[in-house]
Amino acid sequence: MPKTEEGEKAFIARAKQGDVEAFGELILQHEKVVYHVTLRMLRHEEDAKDISQEIFLKAFKNIGNFDERSAFSTWLYRIAVNTSIDEIRRRRGKQTDSLEQELESERGRMRKQVADGKETPEEYLLRQEKAAEIRQALELLSPEHKAVLILRDIQGFSYEEIAEIVELPLGTVKSRISRARNQCKAELLKTGERKGEPVRQNKRKEGGFHEM
Repeated sequence: MPKTEEGEKAFIARAKQGDVEAFGELILQHEKVVYHVTLRMLRHEEDAKDISQEIFLKAFKNIGNFDERSAFSTWLYRIAVNTSIDEIRRRRGKQTDSLEQELESERGRMRKQVADGKETPEEYLLRQEKAAEIRQALELLSPEHKAVLILRDIQGFSYEEIAEIVELPLGTVKSRISRARNQCKAELLKTGERKGEPVRQNKRKEGGFHEM
Protein backbone atom coordinates (compact mmCIF):
# COMPACT_ATOMS: atom_id res chain seq x y z
CA MET A 1 0.00 0.00 0.00
CA PRO A 2 1.41 3.46 -0.93
CA LYS A 3 2.53 5.26 2.23
CA THR A 4 4.25 8.25 0.61
CA GLU A 5 3.62 10.55 -2.33
CA GLU A 6 6.44 8.81 -4.19
CA GLY A 7 4.92 5.42 -3.41
CA GLU A 8 1.52 6.55 -4.64
CA LYS A 9 3.03 7.83 -7.89
CA ALA A 10 4.66 4.46 -8.44
CA PHE A 11 1.34 2.69 -7.98
CA ILE A 12 -0.35 5.19 -10.30
CA ALA A 13 2.27 4.55 -12.98
CA ARG A 14 1.73 0.80 -12.68
CA ALA A 15 -2.06 1.20 -12.72
CA LYS A 16 -1.81 3.24 -15.92
CA GLN A 17 -0.08 0.22 -17.46
CA GLY A 18 -3.08 -1.93 -16.56
CA ASP A 19 -1.76 -3.34 -13.27
CA VAL A 20 -4.97 -4.27 -11.42
CA GLU A 21 -3.13 -5.07 -8.19
CA ALA A 22 -1.49 -1.63 -8.09
CA PHE A 23 -4.86 0.01 -8.73
CA GLY A 24 -6.38 -2.03 -5.92
CA GLU A 25 -3.72 -0.76 -3.53
CA LEU A 26 -4.62 2.82 -4.46
CA ILE A 27 -8.32 2.16 -3.88
CA LEU A 28 -7.78 0.57 -0.45
CA GLN A 29 -6.93 3.95 1.07
CA HIS A 30 -10.06 5.66 -0.21
CA GLU A 31 -12.81 3.05 -0.54
CA LYS A 32 -14.44 3.90 2.80
CA VAL A 33 -14.80 7.58 1.94
CA VAL A 34 -16.22 6.73 -1.50
CA TYR A 35 -18.75 4.36 0.06
CA HIS A 36 -19.80 6.84 2.75
CA VAL A 37 -20.27 9.66 0.23
CA THR A 38 -22.39 7.46 -2.06
CA LEU A 39 -24.36 6.16 0.93
CA ARG A 40 -25.22 9.71 2.07
CA MET A 41 -26.13 10.70 -1.46
CA LEU A 42 -28.26 7.64 -2.29
CA ARG A 43 -29.50 6.65 1.21
CA HIS A 44 -29.46 2.93 0.53
CA GLU A 45 -26.70 0.54 1.52
CA GLU A 46 -26.95 -1.86 -1.43
CA ASP A 47 -27.18 1.01 -3.92
CA ALA A 48 -24.12 2.61 -2.33
CA LYS A 49 -22.18 -0.64 -2.69
CA ASP A 50 -23.22 -1.00 -6.34
CA ILE A 51 -22.41 2.61 -7.23
CA SER A 52 -19.08 2.41 -5.38
CA GLN A 53 -18.10 -0.51 -7.60
CA GLU A 54 -19.19 1.47 -10.66
CA ILE A 55 -17.01 4.37 -9.47
CA PHE A 56 -13.95 2.15 -9.05
CA LEU A 57 -14.52 0.62 -12.49
CA LYS A 58 -14.78 4.09 -14.04
CA ALA A 59 -11.59 5.13 -12.28
CA PHE A 60 -9.71 2.08 -13.53
CA LYS A 61 -10.91 2.56 -17.10
CA ASN A 62 -9.99 6.25 -17.07
CA ILE A 63 -6.82 6.30 -15.00
CA GLY A 64 -4.83 6.77 -18.19
CA ASN A 65 -6.48 10.21 -18.44
CA PHE A 66 -5.50 11.16 -14.86
CA ASP A 67 -3.01 14.00 -15.40
CA GLU A 68 -1.77 13.96 -11.77
CA ARG A 69 -2.13 17.72 -11.36
CA SER A 70 -4.38 16.96 -8.39
CA ALA A 71 -4.10 14.21 -5.80
CA PHE A 72 -5.41 10.78 -6.77
CA SER A 73 -7.93 11.01 -3.91
CA THR A 74 -9.30 14.30 -5.28
CA TRP A 75 -9.70 12.79 -8.73
CA LEU A 76 -11.39 9.67 -7.31
CA TYR A 77 -13.77 11.64 -5.08
CA ARG A 78 -14.71 13.78 -8.07
CA ILE A 79 -15.76 10.65 -9.94
CA ALA A 80 -17.69 9.53 -6.84
CA VAL A 81 -19.59 12.82 -6.54
CA ASN A 82 -20.36 13.10 -10.25
CA THR A 83 -21.50 9.47 -10.50
CA SER A 84 -23.76 9.87 -7.45
CA ILE A 85 -25.26 13.09 -8.83
CA ASP A 86 -25.91 11.41 -12.19
CA GLU A 87 -27.59 8.48 -10.43
CA ILE A 88 -29.85 10.79 -8.41
CA ARG A 89 -30.85 12.63 -11.57
CA ARG A 90 -31.55 9.33 -13.33
CA ARG A 91 -33.82 8.24 -10.50
CA ARG A 92 -35.63 11.53 -10.00
CA GLY A 93 -39.35 10.98 -9.79
CA LYS A 94 -38.86 7.37 -8.67
CA GLN A 95 -38.80 5.85 -5.18
CA THR A 96 -35.06 5.32 -4.72
CA ASP A 97 -34.89 4.17 -1.12
CA SER A 98 -36.50 1.29 0.62
CA LEU A 99 -37.91 2.69 3.86
CA GLU A 100 -38.46 -0.77 5.26
CA GLN A 101 -34.85 -1.78 4.59
CA GLU A 102 -33.64 1.46 6.18
CA LEU A 103 -35.78 0.84 9.26
CA GLU A 104 -34.54 -2.73 9.53
CA SER A 105 -30.97 -1.46 9.31
CA GLU A 106 -31.61 1.10 12.06
CA ARG A 107 -33.28 -1.49 14.28
CA GLY A 108 -30.25 -3.71 13.86
CA ARG A 109 -27.97 -0.88 14.92
CA MET A 110 -30.22 -0.11 17.87
CA ARG A 111 -30.09 -3.68 19.14
CA LYS A 112 -26.30 -3.69 18.87
CA GLN A 113 -25.81 -0.33 20.60
CA VAL A 114 -28.23 -1.11 23.41
CA ALA A 115 -26.56 -4.47 23.92
CA ASP A 116 -23.21 -2.71 24.12
CA GLY A 117 -24.59 -0.39 26.81
CA LYS A 118 -23.73 2.77 24.88
CA GLU A 119 -27.23 4.22 24.84
CA THR A 120 -30.64 3.48 26.24
CA PRO A 121 -33.30 2.57 23.66
CA GLU A 122 -34.99 5.93 24.30
CA GLU A 123 -31.79 7.90 23.73
CA TYR A 124 -31.05 5.98 20.58
CA LEU A 125 -34.53 6.48 19.14
CA LEU A 126 -34.45 10.22 19.86
CA ARG A 127 -31.09 10.56 18.13
CA GLN A 128 -32.24 8.50 15.17
CA GLU A 129 -35.41 10.58 14.89
CA LYS A 130 -33.31 13.73 14.60
CA ALA A 131 -31.00 12.02 12.10
CA ALA A 132 -34.04 11.01 10.01
CA GLU A 133 -35.23 14.63 10.00
CA ILE A 134 -31.82 15.77 8.76
CA ARG A 135 -31.84 13.12 6.02
CA GLN A 136 -35.29 14.25 4.91
CA ALA A 137 -34.11 17.88 4.80
CA LEU A 138 -31.10 16.84 2.69
CA GLU A 139 -33.40 15.12 0.19
CA LEU A 140 -34.99 18.50 -0.62
CA LEU A 141 -31.66 19.91 -1.80
CA SER A 142 -30.47 19.77 -5.39
CA PRO A 143 -27.93 16.97 -5.94
CA GLU A 144 -25.16 19.56 -6.32
CA HIS A 145 -26.00 21.31 -3.05
CA LYS A 146 -26.45 18.00 -1.28
CA ALA A 147 -23.02 16.83 -2.44
CA VAL A 148 -21.08 19.85 -1.15
CA LEU A 149 -22.93 19.79 2.18
CA ILE A 150 -22.13 16.10 2.66
CA LEU A 151 -18.47 16.68 1.78
CA ARG A 152 -18.19 19.56 4.24
CA ASP A 153 -20.46 18.84 7.21
CA ILE A 154 -20.46 15.04 7.22
CA GLN A 155 -17.14 14.01 5.64
CA GLY A 156 -15.23 17.00 7.00
CA PHE A 157 -13.42 18.15 3.86
CA SER A 158 -12.08 21.71 3.82
CA TYR A 159 -13.64 24.28 1.51
CA GLU A 160 -10.47 24.22 -0.58
CA GLU A 161 -10.58 20.43 -0.93
CA ILE A 162 -14.25 20.55 -1.94
CA ALA A 163 -13.52 23.24 -4.54
CA GLU A 164 -10.93 20.91 -6.06
CA ILE A 165 -13.23 17.90 -5.98
CA VAL A 166 -16.20 19.62 -7.63
CA GLU A 167 -14.03 21.87 -9.82
CA LEU A 168 -15.69 25.12 -8.81
CA PRO A 169 -14.34 28.43 -7.50
CA LEU A 170 -13.92 28.59 -3.73
CA GLY A 171 -16.50 31.38 -3.43
CA THR A 172 -19.08 29.32 -5.31
CA VAL A 173 -18.49 26.34 -3.02
CA LYS A 174 -18.88 28.48 0.12
CA SER A 175 -22.06 30.03 -1.25
CA ARG A 176 -23.57 26.62 -2.10
CA ILE A 177 -22.77 25.24 1.34
CA SER A 178 -24.27 28.28 3.04
CA ARG A 179 -27.47 28.05 0.98
CA ALA A 180 -27.71 24.31 1.59
CA ARG A 181 -27.31 24.75 5.35
CA ASN A 182 -29.90 27.51 5.45
CA GLN A 183 -32.39 25.41 3.49
CA CYS A 184 -31.82 22.40 5.76
CA LYS A 185 -32.18 24.51 8.90
CA ALA A 186 -35.41 26.04 7.58
CA GLU A 187 -36.84 22.58 6.93
CA LEU A 188 -35.79 21.38 10.39
CA LEU A 189 -37.50 24.40 11.96
CA LYS A 190 -40.69 23.61 10.04
CA THR A 191 -40.53 20.02 11.24
CA GLY A 192 -39.99 21.18 14.83
CA GLU A 193 -42.92 23.59 14.61
CA ARG A 194 -45.18 20.83 13.31
CA LYS A 195 -44.17 18.71 16.29
CA GLY A 196 -44.61 21.59 18.70
CA GLU A 197 -40.93 21.72 19.67
CA PRO A 198 -39.45 24.97 21.02
CA VAL A 199 -37.16 26.86 18.64
CA ARG A 200 -33.51 26.51 19.67
CA GLN A 201 -30.81 28.80 18.36
CA ASN A 202 -27.66 27.21 17.00
CA LYS A 203 -24.85 28.94 18.87
CA ARG A 204 -22.06 27.25 16.97
CA LYS A 205 -20.10 29.51 14.65
CA GLU A 206 -20.46 27.08 11.78
CA GLY A 207 -23.55 24.93 11.48
CA GLY A 208 -23.00 21.30 10.68
CA PHE A 209 -25.11 18.21 10.22
CA HIS A 210 -23.21 15.31 11.78
CA GLU A 211 -26.03 13.17 13.22
CA MET A 212 -26.54 11.10 10.13
